[in-house]
Order: sequence, then structure tokens, then C-alpha cells
Amino acid sequence: QVQLVESGGGLVQPGGSLRLSCAASGSIFAIDNMGWYRQAPGKQRELVAIINSPGRTNYLDSGKGRFTISRDNGKNAVYLQMSSLKPEDTAVYYCYARLAATTHFSDHWGQGTQVTVSS
Repeated sequence: QVQLVESGGGLVQPGGSLRLSCAASGSIFAIDNMGWYRQAPGKQRELVAIINSPGRTNYLDSGKGRFTISRDNGKNAVYLQMSSLKPEDTAVYYCYARLAATTHFSDHWGQGTQVTVSS
């Protein structure tokens, strides 16, 4: 059984920073893409940032220059450093990984961590 466990969410003032962490555990053969999605109330889930195994990244336009995604392949972990946070960044943030427990790749999600940007 594979699990993705997130940490690092919370309440932050506008202009502040947060770092989200996510670690995959269980029987893991290989991990392809890892990333972060978010879902605000009444809105669809959207991609925030994604990183592939070699380290190539892609970001939501509104996060470019403010968010940095990184990963530690040795720890099966992915991180999201968020700075200059805005109230519109408020959402539940979900960790994502496309991984294989044996040889078949499938999508896996964390339980979500709340990020609230408010004064």
C-alpha cells in the first residue's frame, strides 16, 4: 500500500511564505512525475507545479516566480516552497505522484493540506 503524506500547510499573512512537504511510502518500484495540485472552494482542482524524475519543472502561470518545486529522489519526497503568498492562493493543496509499486504506473494522491492566506 502506497501512501503520500503531506505536511507544512497552515495560516499565513499575505506576502508570507510556506513550505509544503510530501513523502511517498510503501512498496515503491519507481516514481515518475511528482507535483502539487490545489483546490479552492467552488473551483476545480488545478495543477500548481510538477517535476519529473530528472528534475524538469512546470508551473501554474500565477505561481511562476513565487513557487519553487523540488524533489529528493532518495527520500521519495517532493517539496513546494511558496513565497509572496496572496489570498487567492488559499486552497487545499494535494501532493501527487505517478509511481509504480511493481511495473505498472498509476496516479496517487495525498490527503491534502490546507493553506490559508489571510490577514
